[in-house]
Amino acid sequence: MRIWLVHFLLGISSGLPYLLTGSTLQAWMTDQHVDLKVIGLFALVRTPYNFKFIWAPLMDRFSFPFLTHRRGWMVVIQILLAAALVALGFSDPSANPFKIALFSVLVSFMSSSQDIVIDGYRTESLSGKIQGMATSSYITGYRIGMLMAGALALYIVDQFHWAWSSVYALMATFISIGVLASLIAPEAKSTLAPKTLKEAVIDPFLDFFKRAQAIWLLLFIVFYKFGDNLAGAMSTPFILSIGYTKTEYALVAKGVGFFAVLAGGFLGGPLMLKLGVKKSLWFFGVGQAIAVMSFAWLANIPHDVKSLSIVILSENFFIGCGAAAFSAFLSNITNKKFSATQYALLTSLMALSSTVLSSPSGYLVEKLGWSSYFIFCALITIPGFLLLAKIQKSIQE
Repeated sequence: MRIWLVHFLLGISSGLPYLLTGSTLQAWMTDQHVDLKVIGLFALVRTPYNFKFIWAPLMDRFSFPFLTHRRGWMVVIQILLAAALVALGFSDPSANPFKIALFSVLVSFMSSSQDIVIDGYRTESLSGKIQGMATSSYITGYRIGMLMAGALALYIVDQFHWAWSSVYALMATFISIGVLASLIAPEAKSTLAPKTLKEAVIDPFLDFFKRAQAIWLLLFIVFYKFGDNLAGAMSTPFILSIGYTKTEYALVAKGVGFFAVLAGGFLGGPLMLKLGVKKSLWFFGVGQAIAVMSFAWLANIPHDVKSLSIVILSENFFIGCGAAAFSAFLSNITNKKFSATQYALLTSLMALSSTVLSSPSGYLVEKLGWSSYFIFCALITIPGFLLLAKIQKSIQE
């Protein structure tokens, strides 16, 4: 029970900063009438997620002289992350977009560094059947963290008229949830720091690329969630631009979305136990494509909060379950001896679809229109399914 609570709280700490450089930042920039193409390009501020494998070996190799290996890194990074969020909140997207881009990159760097150490800890501390359940608990916490940074932040701005700087400062205080989890977390018994930089830097990559289908596995990681990541890059500007208020969006995401997240978290783990990782990737992948297509449907109907609720429900449930299955898959193919570095490599590639590959999203919307854009996002999930068929023999249940 304790390990599930720890992973749940760490999930909140991981999910919280992600939207603060994503859809919440997009809403802030939309509020300040920043050009849509510029908003789309701001997907690039998340590029640290693509390169975290570069400094992950250092976090494997070195430790702080307090707590234990993983937990010491967690606490230090979480404190620095909170400070970076405060600095971001006191920037101005319309007056100085360069400054806000700089602090957004800093938040992404600290957030991705937190992910490195938490992912390493999760991979080392979980095994067997408990992996699926605890991963589901982590994903549930992650999605709740995203709701706090998304729906709650928008609601506070719209209803209580808080300044964005105050909202970002509030979100920074919520990082203390992660600090608490880091302090009470039992250190994984299998954690052994590499003795040399060669063991930390070279050996993890050699180990991965020696396995069969290594390249196909990497391509699958890039493209499996490309469709829903591309859709997510423009989902908040889309909902606000077709006439829904920030309060409507926040209340639906906080109400229907919250229960969908809980349902996805509680059902995702048992479903993975029953279906196995392979079938879960297929089942939840199809659900993700349906969730993406629902945005195209929303673009072609009159203003209707019930319809918005259906879209948010499908997005939170299916994409949440898909994320849980995908995280279990990544843990499945990671060698625990090199957990932090290998997991960082895999998730860096995964982040390509939400950063570099999604950066032209604003241009695509202007070219295609909202409805065609989301249809395109649904169709772009097909390469992921073809690659899944190719690599499924490499996945151990």
